[in-house]
Amino acid sequence: QGPLVESGGGSVQAGGSLRLSCVASASISSLYCMGWFRQVPGKEREGVAVIASDGTTYYGDSVKGRFTVSKRSGWNSLYLQMNSLMSEDTAMYYCAALRSPGTCNIVVLHTNKGGIWGQGTQVTVSS
Repeated sequence: QGPLVESGGGSVQAGGSLRLSCVASASISSLYCMGWFRQVPGKEREGVAVIASDGTTYYGDSVKGRFTVSKRSGWNSLYLQMNSLMSEDTAMYYCAALRSPGTCNIVVLHTNKGGIWGQGTQVTVSS
C-alpha cells in the first residue's frame, strides 16, 4: 500500500450520499495540508476540498454546500462526506497531502511538487 490509501468509493444514484476516507501511512508525519481532488478521463484534475492544519476549509465551487471535508486529530485520516450527489460528480477521487509547512489551499495542494497522492477511489453517480 502507498502512503495515502483512499476508500469508500462506489456506485450511487443521483441524490444519494457517499463518504470517502483517506488513511495516511504511519511512515508519514507532520502533514499540515490535506485534501481531495477528482478527475474524469480526458479532463483536468479538479480540486474538490482542502483542509488546513488550523481547520480552515476550502471547496471547489461545484461542491460547495454539498460536500464536507474533515480530518481526524493527528492527520492520520481524512474524510469527504458527499451529499446530494449528481451525475457530474462521477470521477476518480484522489487524496493528497503536503508535509512542508506553508500556505494551504486548493491551488497550492494541487501544484506543489512535494505533494503526496493516493491511488484514487472511483465514484459513479447514475441519474
